[in-house]
Amino acid sequence: MQRSLLSLLIVGMLFLAIPMVGHHSISAEFDTSKPISFTGTVKKVAWMNPHIYTHVEVKQPDGTVLEYRVEGGPPNALYRSGWREDTLKPGDTVKVSGVRAKSPTSMNIGQATITKADGSPVFGR
Repeated sequence: MQRSLLSLLIVGMLFLAIPMVGHHSISAEFDTSKPISFTGTVKKVAWMNPHIYTHVEVKQPDGTVLEYRVEGGPPNALYRSGWREDTLKPGDTVKVSGVRAKSPTSMNIGQATITKADGSPVFGR
């Protein structure tokens, strides 16, 4: 009886630990040696787990528009910090500083600081 109870306890602990394996460190996706800063216009803010994404359009000198996906924290943590779904709205001008993704084709930005046009910070590293 004790052996089966111990086995059940071990299996239960392993089952609870599995979700922790899925989260990644910043260095798994982003290259901290590739900083980037730009000013652009908010296209949309996607509130979803495990991170929110702010889509920012940046007009290039040749007239083309790049869309960056700026990774933020988890929605519940940002909400507790005062963020709301309408903190940034489509059309807002923002300045972004962060690091590029390791994949050269990815437009994801991590460890980001977003600042509104009036200089007020929205969120930071």
